[in-house]
Amino acid sequence: MEWLFEYLLWKSRYIVLTAVISSLLSSFILFFVATGEVFGLLGKVVAKYFFSDPSSAISHVSEGFHNDVVSTVIGAVDDYLLATVLLIFALGLYELFISKIDHAEKDAQHGSRILLIKNLDDLKDRLAKVILMILIVTFFKNVIHSTFEQPLQILYLGGGILFVALALYFTHRSRVSEE
Repeated sequence: MEWLFEYLLWKSRYIVLTAVISSLLSSFILFFVATGEVFGLLGKVVAKYFFSDPSSAISHVSEGFHNDVVSTVIGAVDDYLLATVLLIFALGLYELFISKIDHAEKDAQHGSRILLIKNLDDLKDRLAKVILMILIVTFFKNVIHSTFEQPLQILYLGGGILFVALALYFTHRSRVSEE
């Protein structure tokens, strides 16, 4: 009876595959959406600079158009970063619960080790770094859209990101000192 229970318990780890597949699909969707945003922006920029009245195209670029371009680019970067988080999460869960990824091991000898996940703390560290980047991008996105009527709110957002960064720094620092 104990053997059967342990067998079923061990095999239950495969339920993680639902999270792996869902995270991969979500990642692909975000990569697709972000790329669509960039191509849509490219179409708007080409139309503005090449197919509009020459006297108004380059010399009279409105601040609103510029802000829209920058905002779209920042939004795409944000989407790409989130897609990257989901990709790292999916690969990390797979490596931790199912099996090592043989192709990643082989490629690590010739290149990057970024997607090799050794343990849960390693996965959390990698995710935390990308999430910090998302927070920084979100901060800049909010700054661009801010009218600075209440700059204290932007300062609070920046302070919050600073505290997250400090927490990650001290977490990483304590882990390095343990090794």
